[in-house]
Amino acid sequence: MKYNPQNDYRNGTMYPSYTAATFARKRELEVKHGVNFEGAVTWAFEFEDQPYFAGFRDLATNGIDKPVLNVFRMFGMMHGDRIKSESSGALPLESMVKSGVKDKPEVNAIASRKPKQINVLVWNYHDDDLPAPDAKVDLAVAGVPTNVKQVKIAHYRVDRDHSNSYAAWKAMGSPQSPTPEQYKQLEKAGQLQMLGSPSQAKVEGGKVNLNFDLPRQGVSLVQLSW
Repeated sequence: MKYNPQNDYRNGTMYPSYTAATFARKRELEVKHGVNFEGAVTWAFEFEDQPYFAGFRDLATNGIDKPVLNVFRMFGMMHGDRIKSESSGALPLESMVKSGVKDKPEVNAIASRKPKQINVLVWNYHDDDLPAPDAKVDLAVAGVPTNVKQVKIAHYRVDRDHSNSYAAWKAMGSPQSPTPEQYKQLEKAGQLQMLGSPSQAKVEGGKVNLNFDLPRQGVSLVQLSW
């Protein structure tokens, strides 16, 4: 079988958003089926001497990190205990298991907390990787100590413009023999990137409200610290 990297979802942003949406739901399946779920791993392989972005189920290509690896980096940054999160854009677990995400996209989130930090992972996923409007995310975070007046915000993003070595590679003309300078650019593009610079947000009554657009197949990690 000859892979066409231009059409393979494993290289771009669809696989990262799919990974975020499915891995986050595994705890719900644990509760539903009464199993003892200790952890999860990704089904990934290593292929030697293959073309750049050949479309295999892997996390990197020729030493260049793929976008999906950055979602695992996001999961790894969600330190502490998982806390309750709710989303008006969440789909019922039963419908996702039965028929996937075929109608409207799932815009959902999970959250964790450690001393002086709250982490929220948000995704905008659909089974069809087609152009679509961004999701308007209104993120309300409670549980900040009432004596705290401001929090620091670090917003990390995986989408078509951030943390995406595949998009950078395509913009170069899909070279199979990148120059040393191009390779350095691809290495940089393969790292987890922030959406803008760190900022601050006001806390009112222990709550913080943030608003941002999340592209289709995009994943955001928002870290609040004080």
